Amino acid sequence: MGLGGLGMTGLAGCAATSGTMAVPPLAPLRMQAERITRISVCLRPFRAAGPRLDVETVANKRVVHNYGHGGSGWSLAWGSSTIAARRALEGGTRDVAVIGCGALGLTSALLLRRAGARVTIYTQERGPQTRSARATGTWSPDSRIADADRVAPGFPALWEEMARTSYAIHQTYVGLPGEPVSWSDRFVLLDNAPPGRPAPPPAAETVHFASYGGRLLDIVPHYRMLAAGEHPFPVARVRQGTSMQFNVAALMHQLTTDFLLEGGRIEAMTFHTPADLGRLREPVVVNCTGYGARALWKDESITPVRGQITWLAPQPEVRYGLYYRHVSVLPRPDGIVVQQIGDNEMFGYGIANEIPDRQEAEAAVATIAELYGRVPTRTAQWL
Repeated sequence: MGLGGLGMTGLAGCAATSGTMAVPPLAPLRMQAERITRISVCLRPFRAAGPRLDVETVANKRVVHNYGHGGSGWSLAWGSSTIAARRALEGGTRDVAVIGCGALGLTSALLLRRAGARVTIYTQERGPQTRSARATGTWSPDSRIADADRVAPGFPALWEEMARTSYAIHQTYVGLPGEPVSWSDRFVLLDNAPPGRPAPPPAAETVHFASYGGRLLDIVPHYRMLAAGEHPFPVARVRQGTSMQFNVAALMHQLTTDFLLEGGRIEAMTFHTPADLGRLREPVVVNCTGYGARALWKDESITPVRGQITWLAPQPEVRYGLYYRHVSVLPRPDGIVVQQIGDNEMFGYGIANEIPDRQEAEAAVATIAELYGRVPTRTAQWL
């Protein structure tokens, strides 16, 4: 049965074999290439040692760095910026410049302003034009955050501090108009591996990406395996959980509005070299240039990790996300986010190409369309 035959209504719930209530009705995802509205590409700024948070003097300015968060920029923004803001205010300076208007720039500027500093964001691009605006928008605090073999001994504890701080502050945005931060159910769909499937060839370079999620098990919702009668998906195994998500457009608008209403300023300025900091009137600068730091600061420790999002027209009735055959789907108010994420975190590593790939986009959409095309008639009422 194709997507068109699934219908948009469902039962109020179906009883699972255990006697508990099954997952609620799920509106079907409308996966057709004709519904693609745009394709965006983002380069995640991966640093093997983790985010750069050190302090140095450049052009007679005290510079606090706050960049290089891999795929965890939005997730760790508040925690990382709390550290950067604290270091910027050491010594009693109350005039601070922030370079960059993405996730780290906005959160750094807000925290500094709320601490009583006079803050101006200097940026070439406003929020919607930054790479942060092209992020997937899911809570992923250790996504390509570092190489576990190359971090300092204290980094895991520092990461946990950033993650816990961010997690708490992000939740204060849940329930606000526009849903800048919200929760959604997620389903991880797993097929049985076909017999004799060959192993992929080893990559020329392999990074041992750090995985620290186990340090947060006391605060995040847990996933569970569903029994066959508890879900409608035609796969061997299904894990269900609930995860935080960032509706990036709304969140970025909220943070920008809050910063301006609280007395912050934003000025257009382009920086070509670190020496350009000498043009600023502020004695302290927080550098939140993300992947742009690779060119501006000649920071070769930043490796690009390409990620492409295929945007389909919004489906307000869809309130769940899923992962199936290396494709992730996330529902956002501004569109359905479909992303090919590969079979491991090396997917996209070292690729600096930001040109959209229509073939990759349509292949990802087709993978999810095929899944819904196999939903048995007897369970179609679930969707």
